[in-house]
Amino acid sequence: MKTLDSIPTGKIERAGTLVKTGVKIGGNYVKYYGKKLVNPDLTKDELNENNASDIYDGLKSLKGSALKVAQMLSMEKNLLPRAYVEKFSLSQFSVPPLSAPLVRKTFKKYLGKYPEELFDAFEKDSVNAASIGQVHRARKDGMELAVKIQYPGVAQSISSDLAIVKPIAIRMFNLQGKDSDKYFKEVEGKLIEETNYLLELQQSQEITRACEVIPNIEFPKYYPELSSERILTMDWMTGRHLGEFVKTDFSQKLGNKIGQALWDFYMFQIHVLRKVHADPHPGNFLIDDEEKLIAIDFGCIKKIPNEFYEPYFELAQKDNIDNDGVFMKKLYELEILTQTDSKEELLFFKALFKEMLTIFTSPFNDEVFDFGSTAFWNKIADLSERYSKDEQIRKMNGNRGSKHFLYMNRTFFGLYNLLHDLRAKVEVNNFRNHIAS
Repeated sequence: MKTLDSIPTGKIERAGTLVKTGVKIGGNYVKYYGKKLVNPDLTKDELNENNASDIYDGLKSLKGSALKVAQMLSMEKNLLPRAYVEKFSLSQFSVPPLSAPLVRKTFKKYLGKYPEELFDAFEKDSVNAASIGQVHRARKDGMELAVKIQYPGVAQSISSDLAIVKPIAIRMFNLQGKDSDKYFKEVEGKLIEETNYLLELQQSQEITRACEVIPNIEFPKYYPELSSERILTMDWMTGRHLGEFVKTDFSQKLGNKIGQALWDFYMFQIHVLRKVHADPHPGNFLIDDEEKLIAIDFGCIKKIPNEFYEPYFELAQKDNIDNDGVFMKKLYELEILTQTDSKEELLFFKALFKEMLTIFTSPFNDEVFDFGSTAFWNKIADLSERYSKDEQIRKMNGNRGSKHFLYMNRTFFGLYNLLHDLRAKVEVNNFRNHIAS
């Protein structure tokens, strides 16, 4: 694969790349409508494939938060055409890596030595290149290690990337007024945290120690003496990516076993630690030869404040959703409804969130939940389809919900998708067995 000797870091340079991508997409639409005149029955499949390829090619050269957007979108299986999901999912595993000279320069800058001076062996070619960093294999004192190196300029370009993306997001999600700034600041803050590998080191050690009590899940050991703000060293963990594993012919028993470990891992973090690994895509998990789950990336951790945690999970209870007084109170507490809403907005969003929450919280209202159920996923797909075409929703203020919804909803949506891919049946409250009395 071709390597990169540099990454665009200036706002104008990065914006220029996106403008070129926009021109290509415009050309794709011209070709599509030209063919449509000849063949009225032509579908958008080819258009979607061409657009997905051009968008991905533009983002992968930028890396950083721009490519992170594609990675996040690849999880939205019910919201995007399949061509986009399949192409954007490459951002989890396969993007052009940094060249060997640039890797050596990064080591010298952040650890004061070249990799060959720090390790007994260091593979100059990366084994995995993703949105914010790439991973190299190394060996030291008989230990097999994974060394994650951050791309130069990623941290400095976050604000300018979001400034470029912001107008598009405002149109896509129908955000209005200055209140939308809270969502962009939440994303910016999380992306900045993800570029701080010293913070990731601390979070990784803290969460993995606490979650060691959960069966059938393993974590790497981290090495502070071989880490810095842009380089992170941990044990090399062997296994298949979860995304590859779910394509194999695994048994229902094994799917349940791994799914239970994954569910317990997340519920333990949320309800006990009040912070959570908020990036549950397949590239962050492996399955080893002993059929255990391995969690390997703790860059994106969302802290859950009590003032959000309590009403959020109170609305996960069916009795509270069905109790109109309690339901309305919680919608206001979570900023889903506001005092400035018109009567039309109030009625519309109350009905929307009642239907949405009834579906999305259904796993919390059973002792055992089957994430492989087609009925559950058909309801989600139907809801997404109906409201994506609803003209009424475009006329209303889309600023809905606390800023904390962004990463909490992303966490649950990603978790549900992974469990669906595993076709897992899980015991919903099993995680409580691992809480020290």
